[in-house]
Amino acid sequence: MSNPFFKNHGPFKIIDLIKDQNLSDTENFKDELVHDIGDLVSSKEGYLTFFHSKKYHNVASKTKASYCITLKNLKNYLPKNCKPICVDNVLLVLSQITSKFYPESINDNFDNSVENIEKLNLSNNIQYGQNVLIGNNVKIEKNCLIGHNTIIEKNVKIGSDCSIGSNVIIRNTIIENNVSILDGCVIGKKGFGFFPNKDKNLRYPHIGIVIIGENSEIGCGSTIDRGSMSNTVIGKNTYLDNQIHVAHNNKIGDNCIIAGQVGFAGSSSLGNNVMIGGQAGISGHLKIGNNVQIGGGSGVIKDIPDNSKVMGYPSKDLRQFLKDNK
Repeated sequence: MSNPFFKNHGPFKIIDLIKDQNLSDTENFKDELVHDIGDLVSSKEGYLTFFHSKKYHNVASKTKASYCITLKNLKNYLPKNCKPICVDNVLLVLSQITSKFYPESINDNFDNSVENIEKLNLSNNIQYGQNVLIGNNVKIEKNCLIGHNTIIEKNVKIGSDCSIGSNVIIRNTIIENNVSILDGCVIGKKGFGFFPNKDKNLRYPHIGIVIIGENSEIGCGSTIDRGSMSNTVIGKNTYLDNQIHVAHNNKIGDNCIIAGQVGFAGSSSLGNNVMIGGQAGISGHLKIGNNVQIGGGSGVIKDIPDNSKVMGYPSKDLRQFLKDNK
């Protein structure tokens, strides 16, 4: 994928990337180069992608990637332009290859490049509190406010007229104009991606970023993880209440209202004008349509079509929920 912050260490020969996988059909790959790695949608010619679940067969059939790490029972869904590389564990192999392209994306240690904002001679009418630290490759546009003890780590772009609260940590993030980030938020750190192992869990590289659209607000104590293979996106004019967790790769649309303590597992997408009540949970890899309303405390474990109202666990049509709970 095209990433503005992490350095791509490619290209690599495809044969070198897969040489440890004990594959038998590698003769056609020896001199071919892979220039980058990405998801099924964003990948282009010369890219390596992955396909691990039949749920994504429609997307896989249209990918423009040249190579795809996949399973034997899925390879026939791929188009002719995309050569399958069949392995036993798609995500594990993908993690190993991603680490070669983007080794700096694996760890999220504290940013030792930061300096006190008072030493940076920033202009653009930026107002800031005490103990504000700024890292490398940070750009802040005009008329922004930054609260006490906030750390804007490396690789951040903040648009005009934004308000960043106190005790906030941001990295690997693009924030558009007129966005409010309230106190205590953590934005752009790596997500909860790893492979369990009884000896040592293997962390998955997160090469995506967070993008927050204009006129949005992120409530106190919320956490938004950056994407793994794609970006985590918050649409414009979307308001998140306090203590919300948005996991890696989620896409939240425009004009959404999310109440407090809602949790999103990874890689789900929400349409526009979605309203979610407090303490609801959204499982991973789901599609929530436009104009959907989800009642507080609900557990969403399957896709929801446009213009639906649901409640309960598992979530069901609101009228049916009320009927069942008279």
